Amino acid sequence: MDSTNLSEFYYLNTGKASDLSGKDRVIYRFLELIPGSLTWATLAGIVAVSWLLPIWATYFIIAFDLYWLIKTIYLSLHLRTNWKKMRHFLKLDWQERLENIKYDHIWQMVILPFYKEDLNVIAETMEALLAAKWDKSKMMVVLAYEEKAGEEAEKKAKIVKRKYKESFGRFLLSRHPADLPGEIPGKGSNIAYAAEQARRLLLDPSGIAYEDVLVSAFDIDTRVYPQYFLCLTWHYRTCEKPHRSSFQPIPIYNNNIWEAPAFSRVVAASGTFWQMIQQERPERLATFSSHSVSFKALHEIGYWQKNIVSEDSRIFWQAYLKFGGDYSVVPISYPVSMDANLAPTFLKTVKSVYKQQLRWTWGVENIPYSLFGFLKDKKMAIGKKMYWTFVQLEGFWSLATNPLIIFFLGWLPLFLGGREFNQTLLSYNLPIITKYLMNIAMAGLVMSVIISLSFLPPLPQGTKKRKYFFMVMQWLLIPFTIPMFGSVPGVHSQTRLLLGKYMGFWVTEKFRKIKTPILLSKPCPREPEMI
Repeated sequence: MDSTNLSEFYYLNTGKASDLSGKDRVIYRFLELIPGSLTWATLAGIVAVSWLLPIWATYFIIAFDLYWLIKTIYLSLHLRTNWKKMRHFLKLDWQERLENIKYDHIWQMVILPFYKEDLNVIAETMEALLAAKWDKSKMMVVLAYEEKAGEEAEKKAKIVKRKYKESFGRFLLSRHPADLPGEIPGKGSNIAYAAEQARRLLLDPSGIAYEDVLVSAFDIDTRVYPQYFLCLTWHYRTCEKPHRSSFQPIPIYNNNIWEAPAFSRVVAASGTFWQMIQQERPERLATFSSHSVSFKALHEIGYWQKNIVSEDSRIFWQAYLKFGGDYSVVPISYPVSMDANLAPTFLKTVKSVYKQQLRWTWGVENIPYSLFGFLKDKKMAIGKKMYWTFVQLEGFWSLATNPLIIFFLGWLPLFLGGREFNQTLLSYNLPIITKYLMNIAMAGLVMSVIISLSFLPPLPQGTKKRKYFFMVMQWLLIPFTIPMFGSVPGVHSQTRLLLGKYMGFWVTEKFRKIKTPILLSKPCPREPEMI
């Protein structure tokens, strides 16, 4: 951005209220209070009403259960639609679809940040890039390691470069310096630094136009399916505003799915399902985890923000505010493969899954950021501001409160309503009605089972086929996983924001029980045989 833009859009680099001063700081801090206040007001309100006005609480809970059932059916239809679309897209010949579209000038830049991950994890990602159907002379790989990770990380980076640098048109090692002022150590600051290094050392010296470069910011465990770059390029070349768009694949956490415990698999699959649902509602879609964007747009925005945790979703809001609401996310309904959460022990895996979900739900920090931007932008249409305000507040409120209401708080009138209430016909019917509605809603798990099975890679050698049985039965854990790894971290993150206890970035461990030979070529990942 030039100096004028920096002055006009100074708020785009805000990470928290303390980054501002004066009136702006007071307003931003007030906005940070909103999500947690709504959530705690809801939870406390249900407890209070269940005690003081149990009849009214019962009517509310029955109405809420019915609402939740309708919403579940609505979302399930979106899930099924996107599943069918993904199956179709995996079967398409994207090279053929590109035949009448000029794209030989397009470069693919892949930024791969890593910290202390095992060399096998990096190697499998590199092998997937090699197996992808794209002219490798038109591909740039930027392997971005952290200086803070020490000599071991640098050694791994140099091993990978030595093995693969001749396989791609450009290969750059980017060492992100430790303790730069104004940064939070993490993925956002690393890939932002790497992108600028790529511009300075790869694009500008070669005279490569920024609009000809598609940047894919991947987690280090992201393994592309063979036609990913072809599918991405088709969407890039055919969308209405390619430089006002980000491109979102669907993350499927099946790299190590046979090794992960059941609860981790369910949490991972639930995350995939939510992204599939959102792809069918593109007007509500924001970037998540691994995503792609043109370098032109990325450079105009100023790269990923360096002083926040949720850089993957924040890049969308940066662009949306920078371009006055003229920005969107294009769903490509094509998958990339990533790791399910797995640590060396069961308890460490539980902790790791929770901390990952806490980091993801910390995306609530985008609410005060976007609302503050809406207040500052006097030109953006009021309708857009109101729409996104509702979408964000409702989304994070639902995440934190709905499962707790459904599975726990819905029974409070029976315990707090007192003897007089418990002698009423309404108190007798409450559990019956609730159970009936929930049973209907839980019947939708059949679709979840079918879809999750369709994503599974082949059984590893030596794994018994009875493992498929456990892949079905794992979905009985839903009443536990949704509140424990959805609502609880959601309430936790919103409470931290409410109290001004800001989070730092936490790196999810990439652990593998099954060790594969390092740096051996193999086709990966295999496109799933969709049922």
